[in-house]
Amino acid sequence: MDDKILLQELVKKTLLNQAAADKVLREAFLLKKSAEDLIYERRLADETEIAKIKSAALGVPFKKIDLDAVTPDLLKFIPAETSRTYSVAPLEKRDDMLIVGMLRPDNVKAQDALKFIAKQLRVNLGVYIIVPSDLERVWRKYSPFKSVVEESIKSLKSRPGGEGAAFQRIIQLEEGAAVAEEAPIIRIVSATLREAVEQGASDIHIEPQRSRLRVRFRMEGDLQEVSSMPLELHQPIVSRVKVLSNLKIDETRVPQDGRFRTIVFGRDIDFRVATFPTPMGEKAAIRVLDPTIGLRDVKDLGITGRNWEIIKEGLDRPFGMILLTGPTGSGKTTTLYSFLQILNKEDVNIVSLEDPVEYFVDGLNQSQVKPEIGYDFASGLRQILRQDPDVIMVGEIRDGETAALAVHAALTGHIVLSTLHTNNAIGVIPRLMDMKVEPFLLPSSLNLMLAQRLIVKICQNCKKKEAASADIQTAVKKSLDALLPEAKEKLSFKEPYEIYHAAGCASCRFKGTSGRVALYEVLRMTPELQEIISSGATEAKLFAEARRQGMITLRQDGVIKALEGLVFMEEVLRETTET
Repeated sequence: MDDKILLQELVKKTLLNQAAADKVLREAFLLKKSAEDLIYERRLADETEIAKIKSAALGVPFKKIDLDAVTPDLLKFIPAETSRTYSVAPLEKRDDMLIVGMLRPDNVKAQDALKFIAKQLRVNLGVYIIVPSDLERVWRKYSPFKSVVEESIKSLKSRPGGEGAAFQRIIQLEEGAAVAEEAPIIRIVSATLREAVEQGASDIHIEPQRSRLRVRFRMEGDLQEVSSMPLELHQPIVSRVKVLSNLKIDETRVPQDGRFRTIVFGRDIDFRVATFPTPMGEKAAIRVLDPTIGLRDVKDLGITGRNWEIIKEGLDRPFGMILLTGPTGSGKTTTLYSFLQILNKEDVNIVSLEDPVEYFVDGLNQSQVKPEIGYDFASGLRQILRQDPDVIMVGEIRDGETAALAVHAALTGHIVLSTLHTNNAIGVIPRLMDMKVEPFLLPSSLNLMLAQRLIVKICQNCKKKEAASADIQTAVKKSLDALLPEAKEKLSFKEPYEIYHAAGCASCRFKGTSGRVALYEVLRMTPELQEIISSGATEAKLFAEARRQGMITLRQDGVIKALEGLVFMEEVLRETTET
């Protein structure tokens, strides 16, 4: 498709303005590239919309690739080199028909290459238009992660001068980009990062052991070893990660923190890097911050029913504190971001203090604290109040000074969102008192108190219902009986209760699980709770008020989700306690 026609269509559909279109044409001419390539590289327009425009212009249907259908046997029909050279991919084989996807169906050389393959195979061709990110995923199937690592290690060992010379050269990562891109170490690091994104890992751990280098991914909360390499690769791999995140290569005695951003499968992915010295060498932990996973709608998080009604009511209030509690790694920050996305409007000034900034969100004024230079949550919070904020997000309340300032901000007409470390929602009040916040300030400043836990979600594609054991029947009945009558009436579960398990399928990579979902409990400030705080809050009084409010506990929320087939009942009972 002619570049000028494509740009005209993008402008017509308001996917690109005229000034941007003219600039793309000029730069494409100077760089001797196609304008379409530049649009994809710089993500100036949505790739799916571009494909639909080309589909209408060329009369070739558009198709999203089903990666599960692209099997190793199917990939044999089009060699990897041909696929990469001409941007084509096999999609399906039906009798005497080979269905292929093409990034540019009007490319004559690509057409000729496919015709030659079809003639060799004695098949007819069916053609679809595909998008670059899908094509890139197919290319990944030609070179799985382990084979990329193995090939890179082999190429290192086969170089003149032996292993030592190769490793020494790779450590000099200040060399030009052209040299670096060809280096096997670069390919290993790149393949590891892409594999982590592909598998939905939240963290990558690069760990030197006594006799080898171990690479582990944290997936759905659990660590899994994905690769084992020669120990000699440890230093060059960590050095490459340091270069990417702008850390000091020659400093190995103290921990360092950094981050970098890159494009993987057409998405902006942030990687947050932390190095840590050990007797075996530096360990590197890389947090994978994928906005398509981390920035989620509240319904996707698992906030539904009465809990969502209470939270929505709290977010609609013009001021007050909303505090989330839970252990490290329970998804508190993800929940905060989902609330901020609801509040993120043109007429609202949102300012955040984070340590560190996990996701960059348009419309938010985000700031990262730096305690080493005296810029901590407390000092930052003082400055935020001079920025005319409507909504303030503080990453964590860690000390009495930050707690007092957050309470003050809530009392002076701001919505304040933050996190706190307690075991449950009820623990927020005694924790703030322990931080020396005056009890008489809490009723006016506190709005909502939430607690959450993350547990794995059952694969919805292969889950099966079965009868629960006697012990589980008793635990479920006890939890449901503690609900208020009006809450129980909305549930349709009948005895004997049935629960769900999953054997595994291609959709979940035969794990039986698919991501994670949160369990929540929500406590709100009420006149009765105010009276308890004023008269001297005790744990017994707070629990009694929570029951009076009809607060759905973490255990009850988990039991309901398990009976609905979202999570495993056994894990709910293991990860929560009956209150």
